[in-house]
Amino acid sequence: MTDFTERNMSNAIRLEQVAEIVSAYVSNHAVSTTDLPGLISRTHSAMQSLSVVAEQPAEELKPAVPVKKSVTPDYIVCLDDGKKFKSMKRHLAGLGMTPGEYRAKWGLPSDYPMAAPNYAATRSALAKSNGLGRTAATIKAAPQKRSRTPKASV
Repeated sequence: MTDFTERNMSNAIRLEQVAEIVSAYVSNHAVSTTDLPGLISRTHSAMQSLSVVAEQPAEELKPAVPVKKSVTPDYIVCLDDGKKFKSMKRHLAGLGMTPGEYRAKWGLPSDYPMAAPNYAATRSALAKSNGLGRTAATIKAAPQKRSRTPKASV
């Protein structure tokens, strides 16, 4: 679509919204017919000023550290505030974000780590040593209790 037709469509949508707002207001309030044109123009200008604000692009985000330097073997640096963490999940929850929202905010790939590599490896080794992640067939069966043989009666 051309820019002209897009502008006309947005104006038509805005006019429909103004008509809905004014009709809702007039149905609940007593408005004289002489005040109606002023109400419509004020509502239209208010809607127009809102759309101008919405059309301004958001300022570009600047990370606290370069993305390439944010992941080290021992810690991960938060791009929002530059703080170092072994695991980012709790910090992001404090900021009101999920890991997916954080990745989307900074344009990070879906495989961007949320835990430091050494920390993740340590936790993985600990879990494996505790037997987590094995299927039931590979877990060693616990030794059976010896059953008592009944004593012979005399």
